[in-house]
Amino acid sequence: MTRAQGTDSSQDADETIASRLNGVRRRVAESQASGLSSPSSPTTLVAVSKTHPAAAVEEALAVGQRVFGENRVQEAKGKFPDLKARFPDLELHLIGPLQTNKVKDAVALFDVIQTLDRPKLAEALAEEMAKSGRRPRCLIEVNTGEEPQKAGIPPAEVESFLADCRDRLGLPVTGLMCIPPVDEEPAMHFALLAEMARRLGLAEVSMGMSGDFETAIRFGATHVRVGTAIFGSRPYPAA
Repeated sequence: MTRAQGTDSSQDADETIASRLNGVRRRVAESQASGLSSPSSPTTLVAVSKTHPAAAVEEALAVGQRVFGENRVQEAKGKFPDLKARFPDLELHLIGPLQTNKVKDAVALFDVIQTLDRPKLAEALAEEMAKSGRRPRCLIEVNTGEEPQKAGIPPAEVESFLADCRDRLGLPVTGLMCIPPVDEEPAMHFALLAEMARRLGLAEVSMGMSGDFETAIRFGATHVRVGTAIFGSRPYPAA
């Protein structure tokens, strides 16, 4: 079964965010119990709230969710400063591409940047962290499928890129993330990423989304990024 076939795209209109979230939490726990290389602590569920309003995030906050993911810096700026002020333990992850002209805002707002995907961005992040004193954790995005159209560091270059980020730039790199090709079975990509992180001594492995997070957990994901299965279909503005 491909990731496209395994998605939770159809959501019961009568379900609440709270009920869907609790359902995902149960599936996370069950998947970790049957994992091949489960992390020593519970897998962190990153609730991906992109395109959903602050009110939807508040519904998840009301039932204890504290880790969220956003794709766009500008959208997060309009949604999360007030929420973070009201919920000091809220942790916000950037899971979408980061342009260098948005680095200042990203470092100020996000607690984790999961998409460190090129040397130029590493340089910009190091410079901004030195200026601001704020040091969000960083995950290297790995292009496990070596797709030419996709961002990320090729697997063969991850070790040298990590060394440069840490040794020369002093970036707080704590893990790896990936988005497997949509037309391939994700398991081989999850296995590759988990083994790479183990070999490099990195504690965090972010992989798996609504359609394949259970597989990712079984291969040792420490973080899964789940949006549709929690918040329902994404609301897009009318053309």
